Amino acid sequence: MGFRSAGAMLRLLVWAAFLLGCCHGRFVVEKNSLKVTAPDDLKGTYECAIGNFGVPQYGGTMVGFVAYPKANKKACKSFDDFDISYKAKPGAFPTFLLVDRGDCYFTKKAWNAQNAGAAAILVADDKDEPLITMDTPEESGRADYLENITIPSALITKSFGDRLKKAIDNGDMVNVNLDWREALPHPDERVEYEFWTNSNDECGPKCDSQIDFVKSFKGAAQVLEKKGYTQFTPRYITWYCPEAFILSKQCKSQCINHGRYCAPDPEQDFSKGYDGKDVVVQNLRQVCVFKVAKEHKKPWLWWDYVTDFTIRCPMKEKKYTKECADGVIKSLGLDHKAIDKCIGDPDADEENPVLKAEQDAQIGKGSRGDVTILPTLVINNRQYRGKLDKGAVLKALCAGFRETTEPAVCLSEDIQTNECLENNGGCWQDKAANITACKDTFRGRVCECPVVKGVKFVGDGYTHCEASGSGRCEINNGGCWKDTRDGRTYSACTDDGCKCPDGFKGDGKHKCEDIDECKERTACQCKECKCKNTWGSYECGCSGGLLYMKEHDTCISKNGATETGWGFLWVIFFGVVAAGVAGYAVYKYRIRRYMDSEIRAIMAQYMPLDNQGDVPSHSHHIEM
Repeated sequence: MGFRSAGAMLRLLVWAAFLLGCCHGRFVVEKNSLKVTAPDDLKGTYECAIGNFGVPQYGGTMVGFVAYPKANKKACKSFDDFDISYKAKPGAFPTFLLVDRGDCYFTKKAWNAQNAGAAAILVADDKDEPLITMDTPEESGRADYLENITIPSALITKSFGDRLKKAIDNGDMVNVNLDWREALPHPDERVEYEFWTNSNDECGPKCDSQIDFVKSFKGAAQVLEKKGYTQFTPRYITWYCPEAFILSKQCKSQCINHGRYCAPDPEQDFSKGYDGKDVVVQNLRQVCVFKVAKEHKKPWLWWDYVTDFTIRCPMKEKKYTKECADGVIKSLGLDHKAIDKCIGDPDADEENPVLKAEQDAQIGKGSRGDVTILPTLVINNRQYRGKLDKGAVLKALCAGFRETTEPAVCLSEDIQTNECLENNGGCWQDKAANITACKDTFRGRVCECPVVKGVKFVGDGYTHCEASGSGRCEINNGGCWKDTRDGRTYSACTDDGCKCPDGFKGDGKHKCEDIDECKERTACQCKECKCKNTWGSYECGCSGGLLYMKEHDTCISKNGATETGWGFLWVIFFGVVAAGVAGYAVYKYRIRRYMDSEIRAIMAQYMPLDNQGDVPSHSHHIEM
């Protein structure tokens, strides 16, 4: 066995050991649903596995009919060779091409179906087994068509495929709806996602696709992260070396920390170029760049570092080194000492806590399976399937937001169609106030009464929305009646609803009519009164020079009123004077009596008074 084949065998053993060590892990097939609406005997919803290429319509649906070719049933050759075309004519249903599995790569089938005009491809399995994920081939040369596959793909079971073929052979039109709306969880207003990647730039097409994706997606990723819409975490796969091979040259060249963390040789040749352990160290450095940047509340700098490192430090130019990496770190203003401390000692016979955490994260938890494919994108704990392309990935991220919480980038024309632009989406609107209940979302539109300037509208959103609460009258007068005439303005809007003001009658919303108080005899009804109706009120006068008193609805004489008024004042005046004189007299009388009683009391203490009799004197005689 040659040295290179021995290395291949070692990598196989390393991978087997990793799988055995992760006894609780499993690979999860990501699925979407396929709903058949016709014919009746096929009606129902079926599961299908999302292909790991093309562009799945995450968050959306696609309607079409199924076609099964009479020739080239496995789609391994161009359909042009068989003069077959599935290009849809204007107004026609899109075609979902059903083909058989086998004889060529899944991606080749999808490419040929796309070139023939199919809108999607359904691959029927050739044996009864659980659904699997259709992946891209591991090709030594770059297959340019892989990056150009844009139609969605799905694998269906053999039994379901046989039923579809039978219906088509019978001449039935098979209508289906491919649904990706629930392919990704969308619980809240923030999306958490991970990108499992590699710093290796010499691993062929997959490494090239990772690099291209990071460069193209960097801008969108940083905007979403800075505004708090997403929480991004970069991840890196490592393996461990089987204990029996830890001291071998292969393990020593591919692993750090005494065989605990390994990566394949970049060139698949141990005799030249960089080693697997160089890749592990650079992967570790990228994780530490992220950790340090995150500690400084700038996690988006990871995208800048990886992009710049790829450009400035490629393997081909022999710059895949610590010195080059430190230069990139310095240019971004990051603390390289903190990063070096995070990296630790790659030669130490001990666990590295950072890489240990990465290995633990590879194991599937909850609805997410093991990460076994590089690159892998995990969105809201669900593995993304499809083309690693800016537009496709952005659609998938947008599908992860709870409806109506998507950022503006998800509502751009490049990502989705604004359904509110046509007939207001069938929702309520107030054209005069330019207010609508139609909210454009990534999944379509929702009719939901809005909140405008702090005022909440309530209603069903489709036929009715009405402002409520305090401040409601500031928004289009609360939807109530309002009119202005002769400089006077009346409104029916109140905090509690629409109610016509005094002097008007009506529903308060669409109409308030003036009440003719004169005609309805509700005011100005005294014998001498003369009534004139005005808009919203009335005017009342009196004949014969009389004066109208509104509170009593009566007319009185102006002169009489004056004489009565002066007489009333004189009465009050003399009353006050009389009360003052009487009060003074009472006051003088009470004072005089008080003084007399005091004087008499004092005099009684020092001299007898006239009315006090003599006091007899008694003497005692003593006889001797």
